[in-house]
Amino acid sequence: MRKYLAVAMLALVCAPLQAADDPLTASAEEKAASPWSWFGDLMLRYDRVTDIPRPVEPDIHAGFARARVGVLYDPMPTLEFGAAIKLAQASIENAEDRSYNLNERGNDVALDQAFVRWRPNENTVLQAGKAVFPLELSPLIWDSDLRPVGVSGQTAVSVGEFDRIGLVAGYFAGGLPYGDDSRIGAVQAAYRWHEGAPTSGAVLLSYLDFSDLEQATLQGLTRTNRRVGTHLISDYRLLDLQLVGRLHPWSDWPLELRLDVLRNLGADDLNKGARGSVVLGDRFQPHGWEFGFAAQRIQRDAAMAAFNSDDWWFHSFAHGVMPWIGYGFDATWSVRLAGFHEQRDGAKVHTDRVLLDVNARW
Repeated sequence: MRKYLAVAMLALVCAPLQAADDPLTASAEEKAASPWSWFGDLMLRYDRVTDIPRPVEPDIHAGFARARVGVLYDPMPTLEFGAAIKLAQASIENAEDRSYNLNERGNDVALDQAFVRWRPNENTVLQAGKAVFPLELSPLIWDSDLRPVGVSGQTAVSVGEFDRIGLVAGYFAGGLPYGDDSRIGAVQAAYRWHEGAPTSGAVLLSYLDFSDLEQATLQGLTRTNRRVGTHLISDYRLLDLQLVGRLHPWSDWPLELRLDVLRNLGADDLNKGARGSVVLGDRFQPHGWEFGFAAQRIQRDAAMAAFNSDDWWFHSFAHGVMPWIGYGFDATWSVRLAGFHEQRDGAKVHTDRVLLDVNARW
């Protein structure tokens, strides 16, 4: 009960953020005059997992809360500094995080972001520090909550009147808990067709090279990948292709179709993965409904299991489906109810998970 009260208190701590002066009510002159702005988000989660294929504690439930609060400083139009802190509280102890397959500590006060971003021209961005990963990746490969430390650059070139070719490259320290010293080299090329139009599409080709994974493996963070002791059998050089289509079959109902095909060039076998998803609507719009469905299959050494989404109970060596429904109360608050029906390779039963998330964004 003490832990659940702490979760509620964390939500109350973040409440003053919503009560702050609304930047939309400020005059254009006031907004233009100040180089300072702030951002933040809040997540309250209930988690229930049943039929985990293990003899001890096959069913679990937990509560989790996380708040991230940050500030941006723009001393000039081409230069931006950003920093954010993260506060997390969970109903489980940190010692249990790895048994829950979590990428982050459940109970933590930590630096979430600290970066400098330079835009030498309107099509180029250079960034250094701890920040959101700059590649557009699906949960098959990357957990969007992770904030690696590194340097990156991205640029884009217009093709015709409506299309764009983009390139992103960077080198990062993974920065997982428990002394992780992993390194990630990444590059992504994208062709975006009619970007921003009611009907648009994209082709994204990505390559990620993970190295120095010994400490992550020692701590059990590589989870379902093949290993002998603390030595991984395969290298992890991932080649990923995403095909994305977006359209508006009805005026207020955007539709996104995404296919993700993955191959680990560093593994001799068990090296393929695939994910398909369909999303109708947008829960981040006021009074907006969202209906989604995803199906994925990840062979044992197809993905680096320390870094892909921990919403799925199994990070590789499994297949499953994820239906969800979401609703946006207003421009700030939304809710999502997601179900997961997964089966580990070789297991006789399916593992079921339910995540109920209440989110806020400022």
